[in-house]
Amino acid sequence: MSAMLAARYNSQVSRGAATDERYGRVRAIAIDGPVAAGKTTVGRLLARRLGYRFVDTGAMYRAITWLALQRDVDITDAKALVALAEEATIEVNQVTPDGEPALRVNGCDVTGQLRTPEVEGAVSLVSRTSGVRIALVAQQRKLAQEGRVVMAGRDIGTVVLPQADIKVFLRASPGERARRRLEELRDTGQDVSYEDVLSDLARRDKLDTERADSPLRPAEDARIVDTDSLSLEEVVSLIEKMVRGR
Repeated sequence: MSAMLAARYNSQVSRGAATDERYGRVRAIAIDGPVAAGKTTVGRLLARRLGYRFVDTGAMYRAITWLALQRDVDITDAKALVALAEEATIEVNQVTPDGEPALRVNGCDVTGQLRTPEVEGAVSLVSRTSGVRIALVAQQRKLAQEGRVVMAGRDIGTVVLPQADIKVFLRASPGERARRRLEELRDTGQDVSYEDVLSDLARRDKLDTERADSPLRPAEDARIVDTDSLSLEEVVSLIEKMVRGR
């Protein structure tokens, strides 16, 4: 995406409430699911189509992980991690010139640093820290209060925005998720094997589903969508139809 198109998209999002009343009754859309289920890609495209703001909460946890690694904070030190999360200023912007959700921590653009192997390997440990989640959930709810938001993560419909107008839980088989994640990692130049990616997904699934605070699970009123046999366009169109139905 060119800088001009990115600027145009950001402008369209900021004018959404004034220019498009089709979805006026839907202020918040929650998209949950496990690692590599397609939450970010689906959420980003859906938000662009609706003229909503997109918030990738996983990127916020990655940002705290990145900050901890930069400051040599022990990721098993819960007290130190909570202190980082409470003092960090996280800015979630709309989109970078290449189409990625932009994120700044304490004024530093870290968008390109959030999917390094080091961050990938530590983010689940950081995100399961209760105090970190409390600090970031407060920020996420504040973002949602502005309305017209698509928010993606692992506990949006159950914890962050339990009153969201639309709740979707994306699923995909471990094999399909590993294939998608492998493609993402190789696109960034990382030399990894399918077996290693599959193993890491299993490890992260276990951490996410068994953590004491906000475990990964669908909200009782969420629409569960199995994406294995659906294209990106089909998934986005399905959710858009749900929005129109409201």
